[in-house]
Amino acid sequence: MNRTTARGNRLGLILTGLLLLVLGGLALARGLRAFPQNWAQAGEPLVNGPVLMFFLVNSPWIWWAIAAVALILALLGLRWLAVQGRGDSLGTLDVERGPDGNTSVSSGAVTHALSEDLAASPIIDDARATLAGTRQHPKVRLRVVADERAPMHVLLGELGGSAIPRMRDALGIDELTTVAKIGFTQTASSKRRVS
Repeated sequence: MNRTTARGNRLGLILTGLLLLVLGGLALARGLRAFPQNWAQAGEPLVNGPVLMFFLVNSPWIWWAIAAVALILALLGLRWLAVQGRGDSLGTLDVERGPDGNTSVSSGAVTHALSEDLAASPIIDDARATLAGTRQHPKVRLRVVADERAPMHVLLGELGGSAIPRMRDALGIDELTTVAKIGFTQTASSKRRVS
């Protein structure tokens, strides 16, 4: 989920919460007889005579209006659901721009090369990379599984000392924000048996 989607979710939850808070406050105020009793009597159900009369008088068109509102809410819900899976990964990157045209490279090819570069190390068992951000400011997200016996400074040297600088050079950029999630695999000798 990208930041725009997360921001939209927070805004939607805040608005929904405020609406429910207002409706709950109005229902509580009605139950505590805070409203004039000739307008909203606390002892009567919410769907009382005037409400039923309103629906009977406006019967032909009120149901169409309710159906239209329900359809709009359903479409908004489907759009929200579709947006949840959208990531912020990049499709292509412009490596070089010139008067004769642009040189672009697929982000999948770049991340595959980085993953292969990292997986070639004897202390790294598996590596996956994705590119996110914008074309002007790409970001790399790494998931690395390393041998638990590997010293951390050697692992960090593999990441920051060789693989990421090579990727930066290949893309022709000076800065490349990188987030790495590192997991460790246990060797056969370090696994314990419980009986």
